[in-house]
Amino acid sequence: MIEVREVKTKKEIKEFINFPIRLYKDNKYFVPPLYMDELKMFKPNYVYYDQSNAKCFIALKDGKTVGRIQAIIQNASNQKWNEKKIRFSRFDSIDDQEVANALFDKLKELAKEYNLDTMVGPLGFSDLEREGLLIEGFDESQTFEEQYNYSYYQKLIENYGFTKDVDWTESVIKNQADPKVQDKIIRLAETVMKRNNLHIGKAKNVKDFLNKYANQFFDILDETYENIYGTVPFTDGMKKLLISNFNLLIDLRFVCVVLNEKEECVCMGLCLPSIAEAVKKSNGHLTLPAIIRILKAKKNPKIIDFALIGVKPTYQMKGVNVIILAEIMKMLRNKNVLYAETNLNLETNQEVLAQWKYFDAKTNKRRRCFIKKI
Repeated sequence: MIEVREVKTKKEIKEFINFPIRLYKDNKYFVPPLYMDELKMFKPNYVYYDQSNAKCFIALKDGKTVGRIQAIIQNASNQKWNEKKIRFSRFDSIDDQEVANALFDKLKELAKEYNLDTMVGPLGFSDLEREGLLIEGFDESQTFEEQYNYSYYQKLIENYGFTKDVDWTESVIKNQADPKVQDKIIRLAETVMKRNNLHIGKAKNVKDFLNKYANQFFDILDETYENIYGTVPFTDGMKKLLISNFNLLIDLRFVCVVLNEKEECVCMGLCLPSIAEAVKKSNGHLTLPAIIRILKAKKNPKIIDFALIGVKPTYQMKGVNVIILAEIMKMLRNKNVLYAETNLNLETNQEVLAQWKYFDAKTNKRRRCFIKKI
């Protein structure tokens, strides 16, 4: 018999966070989130609780934890999209349909309690969190920003009655072998900047960069992603959380800020040195050795992850995107960088996907969000 228990005690919180660490022990593709970040969810002042409700559950069989799930009612999203959805996140289970069913039954029970009519996921509190179930690319290295899962998860979810809602793809990006192609894009970017009176913004250091551009960047992201699946507007708390999470990792070599003649930010791209390998050995704990590995990865990154890219809508039709492409090409010319990872691109977002044709790009992973009417 499966018992599903709501997470309330310190022991249960620890069990909820540590279950996937045990489940994926010795799996070379799994990248744990930071333990301290997961712990924040259980604080009453967590930044998302001004717009969301959430509960976490663990499933036990013969007294042993065999699964977990987080239920999220994202009120801001439901209001924005005029929906009545409950999201599930942090779903992990052994390969046992009875366990998965018990967890999803609890999700359905909570949805009915709140008068909701649809279950959807994996989705976090916002698109800044890990989202989507990996359905292709199980033998590919994972980024720190996204979640790995075993292939049997799809079967467990679909057997409960979930169907596809949307897919995202991820790609490995390298520079074109022909330097003439790169130079052509870089020259085109220079032409676009001159035509629109634009220039690249500068910063003395990371603190100066954040002071100058952080607020403008969030405004651009809100405009850029306004109609993108599952997104919600940034709150002050979300901004502070994002800055706190990225502060240690931002490297000005992998940042591009485009300004107009009024020194207003019209386009920005933020890439981060990959820390996936750095956090594996410590199981997501920020131990001293882990911090040293992260700092080494930042200093000489072999892989860079695309974090956030945004262009003001009024400039999207002026070819400004090519400036970001040119800057990415320059980033990839760094002697230590082997390639970049795009992270999630909606399969229907042809404008974004079309940009990778200027690179040596290969789609290596696919993720899916599932949906089920109650």
